Amino acid sequence: MAMADIRRIDETISVAPQIDPADLGEIAGEGFTAIINNRPDGEDAGQPDGDAIAAAAQTLGLGYSAIPVTHAGFSHAQIDAMREMLDAATGPVLAYCRSGTRSANLWALASAKAGGDPDAIVAKAAGAGYDLSSIRPLLESLSAGA
Repeated sequence: MAMADIRRIDETISVAPQIDPADLGEIAGEGFTAIINNRPDGEDAGQPDGDAIAAAAQTLGLGYSAIPVTHAGFSHAQIDAMREMLDAATGPVLAYCRSGTRSANLWALASAKAGGDPDAIVAKAAGAGYDLSSIRPLLESLSAGA
């Protein structure tokens, strides 16, 4: 089985494209303690259902949370839910969506809202291959309001 394309942002969070329930054993073996699903069910034909991934995660003792992000964009409720999940995690978290981009963006927004430095956030995401320039103004605004 090919391991999902997991991209480490920092020691607390990595992001990936769509994962499969069969990937979770290897993901747990890599030391992840929780999974965050940022993809709505039914977005693409044939994608694994979130419930199937949640069930597989539970059998392995992994935390699981669904914070689906649609084409409508990001809400404060989603940003706050992401922050709560990251804060509650007992170890590294793997967040996924179709490509990993929404997960990286949601992590960045949650980090900025918690007072993170936008330059550091953008640099961490760039190191994992994600360009946050399109949300940079929002990162600045959220960080300034923290």
